[in-house]
Amino acid sequence: MHSKNNVIITPVKNNISLYKITNKNGVEAYLTNYGATLLSLYVPTKNGKIDVVLGFHSIDEYIKAFEMGASPYFNAVVGRFAGRIKNAQFQLNGKTIQLDQNHGKHHLHGGKYQLSNVAWNFENYNEETNTLTFSYVSKANEFYPGDVTIEVAYTLTDENELNIKYKATTTEDTLLNLTNHAYFNLDGISGNTLDQKLQINAEKFLELDAENIPTGNFIPMENHAFDFRSSKNVVAGIDHCFVLKNNTEPAAILESVKNGVTMKVYTDQPAVQIYVGGKTSDELQNKESVKYHTESGICFETQVFPDAPNHEDFPNAILRKGETYQQNTTFQFIIS
Repeated sequence: MHSKNNVIITPVKNNISLYKITNKNGVEAYLTNYGATLLSLYVPTKNGKIDVVLGFHSIDEYIKAFEMGASPYFNAVVGRFAGRIKNAQFQLNGKTIQLDQNHGKHHLHGGKYQLSNVAWNFENYNEETNTLTFSYVSKANEFYPGDVTIEVAYTLTDENELNIKYKATTTEDTLLNLTNHAYFNLDGISGNTLDQKLQINAEKFLELDAENIPTGNFIPMENHAFDFRSSKNVVAGIDHCFVLKNNTEPAAILESVKNGVTMKVYTDQPAVQIYVGGKTSDELQNKESVKYHTESGICFETQVFPDAPNHEDFPNAILRKGETYQQNTTFQFIIS
């Protein structure tokens, strides 16, 4: 273990290490270069400091979950394409690209060569901005064209913001849609998200077919169980993509009355995929041996729309050679 002011680096195994950054208010972010994953995020509340993201007991459990095919993608960077792609196919430059069918006949979260279960490189720690940067080169393979060089930077500010910036370039035209799959619970890892309040800056969300693939239609939030245009308690069963009205207001706001913590999500992306879940296999050990259930966590996956390349009117998810992909998402914690 070695430290440099606000960062502590602990080697774990092979090319995997743990990283800890803190701010002046006592917020602590624990990360690893395995999947560029956020392991824990401790936030001071009126009831003491709590970890507000789900996760496993150790790095070995994260690795084991992927080997079992049972990973919930706890707090990892997801890609090359976050979300589902119908029939694992899309058109690019007049050619049909066949992706890995890792979700029935469909493609999910990057498939075989995903970004969540590989050791990223630790690039640097910027003391002035309190930023940890990881990088990874996703090589062209039988599914995705182009060598894609990706950087993900985590910044913890003294305004209690965890900012995630993504940057990528490619050697060939390709498909790219990155996000972070953090499972939040502002009541702590043993809490129930249905006890927390949610507001979403959207008027509509994507309609899904029986296999959770977008149909291309939109459902108005008005008079729907998922009408979170004003704050109300989280409901079970959300795994939907909400179309954001703008990028000036928070994409979503989650509030714990119990702990007096509000989390605001800001992003420059056109949508946020919100997912309520967290249940894990009994063969895997969670933090503090807590038994997660289907309402243990809530994810705010800021991104373009699922199945984007198969719908002309959906936001573009093609990264061209010579262009730079950039994405910026911030989770701000307000403590009362």
